Amino acid sequence: MDLFSQELITPLNILPRDGIVHYYGEVMDYLEAEKSFEQLFNSLPWQHDQAVIMGKLISTKRKVAWFGDFPFQYTYSQITKQAEPWTKQLLMLKGLVEEKTGERYNSCLANLYHSGEEGMAWHSDGEKDLKKEGAIASLTLGAERKFAFKHKESKQVVALMLKHGSLLVMKGTTQQHWLHRLPPSKKVTDPRINLTFRTIVK
Repeated sequence: MDLFSQELITPLNILPRDGIVHYYGEVMDYLEAEKSFEQLFNSLPWQHDQAVIMGKLISTKRKVAWFGDFPFQYTYSQITKQAEPWTKQLLMLKGLVEEKTGERYNSCLANLYHSGEEGMAWHSDGEKDLKKEGAIASLTLGAERKFAFKHKESKQVVALMLKHGSLLVMKGTTQQHWLHRLPPSKKVTDPRINLTFRTIVK
């Protein structure tokens, strides 16, 4: 039996030390997750993400969309984005995530990966706009993808597969001590949407 094949009664902290990453398993049934994926894929104002790397403006294949309670400005990779108003569907999903985690979020960065060839390099979410040691909830819809953490000092790596409709939450000192990434995979040909619910402090 796959331990992570369904919603877990008690979420697991997958990190051995220096942080908290709770994995809740699948918090939506398959049909519910499929419907949400299709609606988000076809309706959100997706745009290619941008970053400044070594002084050059780079556009990624991955697309993003940014939403919030207010038109927050959020800066990462030296690019500033302004939040769009919540859609009805995103508010519903935010409510689901808040119910499961017991946390409150005021913004969401949505990511669209068209296939396994698109991923995310090692990084930590330490932007000054984010609530210090606040929770970041990641809801996966679409293709199942591997997600990994690496300790900044010991270089220990912890990885798991994020399933369609599953929820993962990073909080506490995780961002201080661990990097995380979505490694590319040529085996994955289907798209994935990742909703990362956050708290912006202004």
